[in-house]
Amino acid sequence: MSTITLSKSDPAGVKTDVLVIGVVKLDGGVTLPAGTESLNAAYGGKLVEVLSGLGATGKAGEVTKVPGPKPGRSAMLIAVGLGSAPDGALKTEDLRVAAGVGIRAAKTAQSVAFALPTPDAECVRAVAEGALIGRYSFTTYKSEANSETPGNVIVLTDLARNRDAKVAVERAEVTAEAVHQVRDWVNTPPSDLHPAEFAAHAQKLGKEHGVKVEVLDEKALAKGGYGGILGVGQGSTNPPRLVRLTYTPKKPVTHLAFVGKGITFDSGGLSLKTASGMISMKSDMAGAAAVIAATVAIARLGLPVQITTYAAMAENMPSGSAARPSDVLTMYGGKTVEVLNTDAEGRLVLGDALVRASEDQPDLIVDVATLTGACVVALGTKVAGAFANTDTARDRVVDAAVAAGEAMWPLPIPAEMLDKLRSHSKIADLANITGEAWGGALAAAAFLGDFVADGIDWVHLDVAGPAFNDGGASGYTTPGGTGYSVRTLVELAAAAS
Repeated sequence: MSTITLSKSDPAGVKTDVLVIGVVKLDGGVTLPAGTESLNAAYGGKLVEVLSGLGATGKAGEVTKVPGPKPGRSAMLIAVGLGSAPDGALKTEDLRVAAGVGIRAAKTAQSVAFALPTPDAECVRAVAEGALIGRYSFTTYKSEANSETPGNVIVLTDLARNRDAKVAVERAEVTAEAVHQVRDWVNTPPSDLHPAEFAAHAQKLGKEHGVKVEVLDEKALAKGGYGGILGVGQGSTNPPRLVRLTYTPKKPVTHLAFVGKGITFDSGGLSLKTASGMISMKSDMAGAAAVIAATVAIARLGLPVQITTYAAMAENMPSGSAARPSDVLTMYGGKTVEVLNTDAEGRLVLGDALVRASEDQPDLIVDVATLTGACVVALGTKVAGAFANTDTARDRVVDAAVAAGEAMWPLPIPAEMLDKLRSHSKIADLANITGEAWGGALAAAAFLGDFVADGIDWVHLDVAGPAFNDGGASGYTTPGGTGYSVRTLVELAAAAS
C-alpha cells in the first residue's frame, strides 16, 4: 500500500510525477479552490482558461489532464471536478471521492501529490483515505500482474506539522489497510477461502495486532448447540466456524459488539440460486470480513472502546446432507426455526451469533450482512439499509456512516413482520421467511431482532448492495469487494471515545 507524506511545499514547485488539484463548478464556468494561487500563476494566470478550453466543467469526478507547470518538477497536472459546492463548503466525502478519482487517473505513477482543499484535519484524513483506498487493485490471480508497486502519496497542506493532521493520516492509513483486507478476502475465489481458511486468516490477523481470537469448530458448535450455523453448513464438505474476537483496552468508555455474516459461498442450498445469481456469491462473507477488519483497526488505533466480535462462517451448498425445506433447526439459546427456504440462510447463522453476542451484555450490537436482494431492490447497489430496535441506536450508526462517507438509509421493522414469521410455521417457533413476495429485507430484520436480548440496543446493516461492485471503478471504489462498513464501524468507535 502507498505511504502518505504531509508537506507544506508549494503546489507549483513540488517535485512529483503527478499533481492533483480540484476544480469547482460555477454557473457558466469553473474556478480554482483557495490554495492554488501560485499554481495558477505558474500557468501565467491562465489555468482556468486552459482547463475550460479542454472541456473542464467542474462536474464531480470529471478528470482533465494538462502538462505540469514546471518541467523537471511535476510531469502532469490532473484537475478533478469537485462539483458545485463553493470553496469552504466542500464535504469531506467530496474530497475523498476526488482523491480516489485522482489516484486512479494517475495510474502507475510512483509519486502523486494532492493539492486539494484541507482546511482542517478531517479534510486531510478524507484526502488520504480517498487516495489510499482508490489505488487498490487485486492481482493475486493475474498471470501477468503489473509489477509496479504504489509509491509515495503527498498531501500538500498548511497543516503538515499539525498534530491533529498527523493523527488523521495515521487513522486513514490504518482504516485503508482494513478496507484493503476486506477487499482481498471478498475477492478471493471461494475455493481458496472456506470457513476454516477464513477463520485461520482472522486468527493470524488478530495475533499480529494483539486482538484475542477464539474459533469454534464444528465439534464445538455441536456441543454448544449452534443449530443455525451447523444447519446452514451441513450440506458442505467444508465445515462451519464461529470466530470470536475481543479487544479490551484499559478503562473502556463503552462496549460494542459486532456480528458479521460469513457465508464463504452461497449456492442457495437446495433452494438453489440461478447460475447468474451465484456468480458474485463469494462476496456473501463481506459482513464477517468487515467486522473482523474493523475490530483489528480499532485495536491498532488504540481507541478506548471494548469490542466483542462474532463472525459466523459457513458454506451453503446442496448435497445429500444439506438442510431441506421444512427442516427444523434448534438455534443457540433454544428457539426453533422451520427452514422454508434454504437460500434465506444468512439470518440463521446470524441468529446464533446474536444470541451469543447478547450474552456478553454489550451497550450496542451492530450486525453487518449481505442479507437480502430485497434491500438492493429498495435502495440500489450503493446504499445500505439500517434497521434497529431503537431510533437512538439507529441514528447513532447512521450518523457514523455519514461522517465516514458511506451511504446508508434508515428502514423500518414493522411489528407484523415478526407476527408473519411466527404464523408461517405451524410446527416451530418461527419460519425463516414470511411466504410473501414483499418486504423481504424488513422480514429478515424482524427475524434477526427476535434473537437480540431484551434491553440491548441493536442495529442491523443490510449491505447486500454496496458490499460488492459488479460494475466499473468510480471515485475511490474499485471493481469487486468494496470494504463497505469498515469506515462506519471505526467511526462509530471513534465517536464513542
